[in-house]
Amino acid sequence: MKKGVIFVILFSLANIISAQSDIIIKNSDNTAWSLFTKSFLYQISVTASGTVNMTYFGNKTQNPDLLRNFWRDELTVRGGYNNTTPMLEVIFADGVRDIELKFEEAEVVTIDGYSTLKIIQKDVFYPLTVTGYIRVFPEYDLLEKWIVIKNSSNEEIIRIENAQSGSFFLPKDDYYLTHHSGRFANEFQPNTTLLTPGVKTLQVKDFRSYGSSFFAIRPSGETSETRGRAWYGSLIYSGNWRVDFEKSSFGEVQVVSGINFWDQEISLKPGEAFITPKMLIGYTEDGMEGVSLNLTRFTREKILPQRHRNEIRPVLYNSWFATLTDVNEENQLALAEIAKEIGVEMFVVDDGWFKGRVNDRAGLGDWTVDKNKFPDGLTPLIEKINAMGLDFGLWIEPEMVNPNSDLYRAHPDWVLHYPNRTRHTGRNQLTLNLAREDVFQYLYNIFHKLLEENNIKYIKWDMNKMLTDPGFPSADSEDQRSVRIKYVENLYRLIESLRREFPDVWFENCAGGGARADLGMLSRMDFNWLSDNTDPVDRIFIQYSYLNAFPANTMICWVTNHDWHGLNHPLDFRFDVSMSGVLGVGNDLSKWSDEEKAIAKEKIALYKEIRETVQFGDHYRLLSPYENNASILQYVNKDKSESVVFVYNLAEYPTGAIPETRRSKETRLRGLQDDALYIIEGNEEAFTGKFLMEKGIVFPVSGAYKSKIFKIKKQ
Repeated sequence: MKKGVIFVILFSLANIISAQSDIIIKNSDNTAWSLFTKSFLYQISVTASGTVNMTYFGNKTQNPDLLRNFWRDELTVRGGYNNTTPMLEVIFADGVRDIELKFEEAEVVTIDGYSTLKIIQKDVFYPLTVTGYIRVFPEYDLLEKWIVIKNSSNEEIIRIENAQSGSFFLPKDDYYLTHHSGRFANEFQPNTTLLTPGVKTLQVKDFRSYGSSFFAIRPSGETSETRGRAWYGSLIYSGNWRVDFEKSSFGEVQVVSGINFWDQEISLKPGEAFITPKMLIGYTEDGMEGVSLNLTRFTREKILPQRHRNEIRPVLYNSWFATLTDVNEENQLALAEIAKEIGVEMFVVDDGWFKGRVNDRAGLGDWTVDKNKFPDGLTPLIEKINAMGLDFGLWIEPEMVNPNSDLYRAHPDWVLHYPNRTRHTGRNQLTLNLAREDVFQYLYNIFHKLLEENNIKYIKWDMNKMLTDPGFPSADSEDQRSVRIKYVENLYRLIESLRREFPDVWFENCAGGGARADLGMLSRMDFNWLSDNTDPVDRIFIQYSYLNAFPANTMICWVTNHDWHGLNHPLDFRFDVSMSGVLGVGNDLSKWSDEEKAIAKEKIALYKEIRETVQFGDHYRLLSPYENNASILQYVNKDKSESVVFVYNLAEYPTGAIPETRRSKETRLRGLQDDALYIIEGNEEAFTGKFLMEKGIVFPVSGAYKSKIFKIKKQ
């Protein structure tokens, strides 16, 4: 009989329920483990032959006795009988490509305060040790998986052709996959598809995703917003990543995620180890709402950089749409005066402040202040803006260089390129090879100097070019194909180094829109820029989908005059859309009328009243714009004493064109306290939380492209 099966059989339903306070439980000979969160159980056992298998992943009140025949490799490899999607593929020095791992030992350790199962496996012949880690976040219904691959040889290189972060299996069923995809100006579009036999792959090959590695898998018939089982996850990584969903001919589904090793390889030298990025996986029976609540709470409270994690995000103004690259002290100060008048707290100067930057064809890479625009540097401008009571921020794009720049003329070899091949530009840019240590040192030193010499409190970090030409001619031949991986390692190192030196600076993650909005960047950045498309109607859709996987306090939302559909939306509508995240303003304020300034001042004041609930509360997606002619979002603060509801009307249907829509009916709220009494601003009647959640209420907003924000308070 297999080791661990006895342990599983002995775990009765009553024992599982009573073990909720224990996070990881092992059997007597430390060959089987049960990992508990508040809602689910994940089980692993070692077989008599020494292989490590996962045996269960789901509701922790389920009796595993009924599932003991479900055995699949916890760490899938290329080799033996394995016909699943491999997590690990290597080539040993003698050309052998087959891996044969056996269980060595395991222990439960504590990492950053959380119980973590550490399982060590070794190849039966070759000097390969693979250590798997599973960290349990019980209050978030999440596990975090990663592996460490070590070459224990004294003289031989092991070539890693594929090293994924984690895998799990689901039993036979019909499953629907939901994920995000997109393109420039149309980011974070939801996709739901039936998983059929074969492999469904989500992947990035050029460093740009427009949708992140988020996924959710739900059984057929259980796809409502608030109810039903869902297995979900995301990869904490920003480079080329992939997620594979393989459904076997028997109907089981395997999920694997990690770095996309397409055209990549790591030469693991003697004694070296490679650590994969971390993969988050979770389970809920509260539908997509449960997925959203768990992921967004975890991101707010554990992923975001600790320095600003619990701080209110400021209302910001960015000068890009007002002045483009034509920036100088006079026009920036004029904008800052109006920004202060309407209630802005952070003034950010965008592109155009550095040497030779008169348009987007020159100067990128020469990160010194343009003396033609700012003869005395940035200090006089910053001091005057600070004297107004505003903090100062700046746009940068560290990873790129214009061929027309002093940096490129001095170091043409510093960009990613292949000998004898075209260097492909995008937006007149080439990509600096951050895998090079001299490039890293240049960027670190020049931005360290910039931050050290100027009172800068905000950095907008942009990246506008897709990855091309990933060559590193001066690297050793065995390291040529690891350039992308090393690039991301040094990108993270650069951001972390600057944050460590300048902890009070806020960092915004931007990538030609939302092309690199992921948990890897959010573990180092405070916000994401979602899209260069700031049309309020398009943003209603983009923001609704983004909030499925990310918290509102990471969602930068600008009010601008950009109108992608010729609908000329009023200013108050534009503000209402942007107030559901971190509010920013990007208009040319010098062209605003007194009436527009008054509207902006009133809206910003309202935002400051509600932003703590918006930024730190749980959010609920009550009505989808993808399915209705309206969208409704609700935010509830932690003690359930305040709530904010955003109602956005889209185009109205002609009378009699279709039956009555859900929009005209009661909206059932979420997340309130059942027995508490709540007052909706503008309505004198008090309602119990139970009534508002079970019966609901009509939020009166009429007219196409109209909106209203409702404040709700507990008596």
